[in-house]
Amino acid sequence: MRFRTVMALTGALALSLVTGCAKGGSAGSSAHTVTYWMWDTNQLPAYRACAKGFERENPGLKVKITQIGFDAYWTKLTASFIAGTQPDVFTDHIQKFGQFSDLKVLEPLDNLGIEKSDYQPGLADNWVGEDGHRYGAPKDWDTVALFYNKKMAEAARISTGKINALSWNPEDGGTFEKAIAHLTIDRNGKRGDEPGFDKHHVKVYGLATGGAGDDNGQTQWSPFTGSAGWSYTDKKRWGTRYNYDSPTFQSVVKWYFGLAKKGYLAPLEVYGDQANPPNAQVAAGKAATAFDGAWMLSTYYGAKGLDVGTARTPVGPTGKRATMMNGLADSISKGARNKEGARKWVEYLASDACQTAVGEYGVVFPATPAGTRAAVAAYGKKGIDTTAFTQPVADTKDFTTFSFPITNYAADVYALMRPAMQDLYGGGAPASGLDTTNSQINFIFDQ
Repeated sequence: MRFRTVMALTGALALSLVTGCAKGGSAGSSAHTVTYWMWDTNQLPAYRACAKGFERENPGLKVKITQIGFDAYWTKLTASFIAGTQPDVFTDHIQKFGQFSDLKVLEPLDNLGIEKSDYQPGLADNWVGEDGHRYGAPKDWDTVALFYNKKMAEAARISTGKINALSWNPEDGGTFEKAIAHLTIDRNGKRGDEPGFDKHHVKVYGLATGGAGDDNGQTQWSPFTGSAGWSYTDKKRWGTRYNYDSPTFQSVVKWYFGLAKKGYLAPLEVYGDQANPPNAQVAAGKAATAFDGAWMLSTYYGAKGLDVGTARTPVGPTGKRATMMNGLADSISKGARNKEGARKWVEYLASDACQTAVGEYGVVFPATPAGTRAAVAAYGKKGIDTTAFTQPVADTKDFTTFSFPITNYAADVYALMRPAMQDLYGGGAPASGLDTTNSQINFIFDQ
């Protein structure tokens, strides 16, 4: 009954969205204004600069930018679709793409001339819907790497070379687990690999926690499942079968969360559901390392009193390193009032002119190679080494990159996996219990 209820609610929402879109247009938009929503306040100056460039090239058109915090952003955006007050253009996330595509609230962008060769590999392909139409113009991208406290690593006699050469396996954790254990220190000064270590009273954890990872584990377990050769679904895009029942997946997450039982990984309660994120744990000296995304570069390097470095993800059983490569896009609302202006704005956002301008601010890696080069140069001027994040994109021999799972029913998958993974991490539930959760997820696709 639970699944039928979820699907019924989704269907009701779809009907509400269609009804809502018919009631009105984008709030604050007109034939002379394009409304644009985004969530990252750090990127506001860059996109205001893009808006000025766009307005110079399109006399008579103005761009009205609204920035909303990430969590509130999706709630307000969904509500705007229902109320008919949606923006003309908005920053879209691949996690939401399947749901928005299914609810038919996105305008096709087939006539914008988006060529996948103009962007970093895979970014353009991810925004083609199950129906073959394009619904997003590539905006930027990010990967995941290991941030580490240089002073703590030096005190543990773990050199930069060593931390960049770590490897792991689900049996004994390899050199990665050895390093994390050695970086862990209890309240008596004992390291995690020393006799007498007290795992119940840890002063510094070897690895910060970013939570249980829910359905994707982007900055938690995905570098390990990826380098173990596991895939979320049966197809790269628009799969209809999830693989959380895979012995490979379950062996990886069992090992990963087992690090917390040993005292090396901060326990789930330390995270506090985003109240104490990994960067805060590292900055406060409570953790020596953290897996995190490229979007956090300026935050880590800007932390007062923290001398931080970045390292590549560890080599896995496949012989490769792995990282999720996420790519945002700009999408047009199907109910946009100013569709002509919206198309011009999205086309400009996806151009080298805008993406290079954004790159020069050094806050994100834009989707075009020229934009990426500009960002690398800008980060370099700030003394930030981006190699651990950019190398996976250029080096396909030693790295595997993969996307968020792109499927329908993403909200339902999240709703099922979130409590299951929290039970596994914080409640000591067996990884084999994911067999049932996976069956429940795949049942939804069978209906």
